[in-house]
Amino acid sequence: MDTENRSATTPAESRVPAKNHPAGYRPAGVVHEHVRHTENFTVIGNDLAQHPELSLLAIGLACHIQSVRPGTAVDIKTLAARFPEGPTRIAAALRELETHGYLRRCRERTATGRIVTRTVSCNRPGHRAAARETAPRRPARRTTPDEPAPRKRLPAVPQPAYPAPALLRTAVDVLAGLRRHDPRLLLSATDAEHLAPGVAAWLERDLTPTAVREALTANLPHEPLTRPAALLAHRLTAHLPPPPPFTPPPTPREPRHPFQTCDGCDRPFRAPTPGRCRDCRPAQSPQPEGSDHQQ
Repeated sequence: MDTENRSATTPAESRVPAKNHPAGYRPAGVVHEHVRHTENFTVIGNDLAQHPELSLLAIGLACHIQSVRPGTAVDIKTLAARFPEGPTRIAAALRELETHGYLRRCRERTATGRIVTRTVSCNRPGHRAAARETAPRRPARRTTPDEPAPRKRLPAVPQPAYPAPALLRTAVDVLAGLRRHDPRLLLSATDAEHLAPGVAAWLERDLTPTAVREALTANLPHEPLTRPAALLAHRLTAHLPPPPPFTPPPTPREPRHPFQTCDGCDRPFRAPTPGRCRDCRPAQSPQPEGSDHQQ
């Protein structure tokens, strides 16, 4: 007979979360409390934030450089004045970023002959290197340092069926008066010229200038308007009212004759010329004599 071996080891029990971990227990390590950003944020890749070879100072410096606006100075002197680390440590961190491809610094000559240092920040080193090698090199466009950025094109607006000069002048007056209702709607002459046909298309559809002005200025956002002309162009296109219903021209009415006094009964009646009224007129005109003479 088989006998029970009491000296044998019992199998290990499986881990039961409810038994092994009491309620409210959290594992060791970081716990994230994330809030979704909708403005004023920068996307940083994990290949940079968790880089195995970069120092913590280099990673933080790369995140700072990627978050600033284009054209911001990121030289050693400016960064040393911004952060408590000295120029030596900042210079070493910049060299680390250059070694791993997150930063490129090159010297260029401007149109005025001055030599400046350009700093290029790369969030994914080597991602576009092959595309730059195969793409044909185009001659660089010579620009002056004070040359403004190219102007963004405004969206298209509706066009009137009959762009009469008086209608376009009224449309420009409507656009010029918007700043009196909201100072943020101050438009340039170029913007007003672009938007005037859209306002004229509204005026063609039996809307008064006051109604168009109220439609363009109603329910504006509270934050500053970066491109007020683009907002007005969108409203002119998206909220364009339908054309008015067709109404046939009125039929001409028959002219009303003046009053006349009947020569037979003195009763007034309407007629183009004096004479007798309808009751006093003979039933039929008399026949000429001899018309009914029988042979």
